[in-house]
Amino acid sequence: MLKITALMENRPSANRALINEHGLSLIIENNGHRILFDCGQSRHFIDNAHRLGISLSDLDAVVLSHGHYDHAAGFRDLIESGIEVPVLYIGKDFLDRKYSRKGMRFADLSPGWDEAFVLSHGVSLKIVDSYMEILPGIAAVSGFERIHNEEVIPDRFVRETAAGIIPDDFHDELVLCIDTDDGIVIIAGCSHPGIMNIFDTVRQRLGKRVYGIIGGMHLSESDAERSMRTFSYLHDSGVEAIAPCHCSGEMALEIASSLFGDKAAGLSAGESLFF
Repeated sequence: MLKITALMENRPSANRALINEHGLSLIIENNGHRILFDCGQSRHFIDNAHRLGISLSDLDAVVLSHGHYDHAAGFRDLIESGIEVPVLYIGKDFLDRKYSRKGMRFADLSPGWDEAFVLSHGVSLKIVDSYMEILPGIAAVSGFERIHNEEVIPDRFVRETAAGIIPDDFHDELVLCIDTDDGIVIIAGCSHPGIMNIFDTVRQRLGKRVYGIIGGMHLSESDAERSMRTFSYLHDSGVEAIAPCHCSGEMALEIASSLFGDKAAGLSAGESLFF
């Protein structure tokens, strides 16, 4: 059985003991294995795990979807709390410094740690550039094909390289693909490359049916028409279960619910999904 529990999410929980903030962190339990997917922007996901009675001391791996603070800054808190992390999976170019640009101003969106920090704490670092099996039945996929022209990355996102400031193509963004009896379940962080592009790349590269998609879909800035086209495409392509989280937006959840019915759900801190 696959169980996915939100340790951090934008939405407040019915459990008032839990903290919510702009960010995402999921604990994934599957066939005896435990993966932490994203770490939010602070140590609050650790506090929430404590309130929920969820141990973070026996993780098989940590996977960070991309190098923005609201998904990865909390990794420093995880390590500095003394929690052992055997291996960290990130995408190519994750460690480049990332910004949101507005005119001459550049807001640093980076997580605030580097490769030296990871290695100095004895964590094995794995870079995913296309496909990598993490555990039996669980793979990380990155390097998504740009199939849908309407899924455009906003110009404000840039990164700093040796060649200077360049547009951020989010080559570092990765998703988890988990085999279930019903098909693959995709776990996404923010879907900056576009959730339809991610879906099609996973389906083509793995050659398997996608049953469900959970995570941020970066539709909070999209209009209703764009969101409807997105969810209609996924629904018509055979996706049966969907859980738009984090950066997806409330309107996106309403539209998804109109198409997927009770197989659509948001996700708040402390809530779980079972597959």
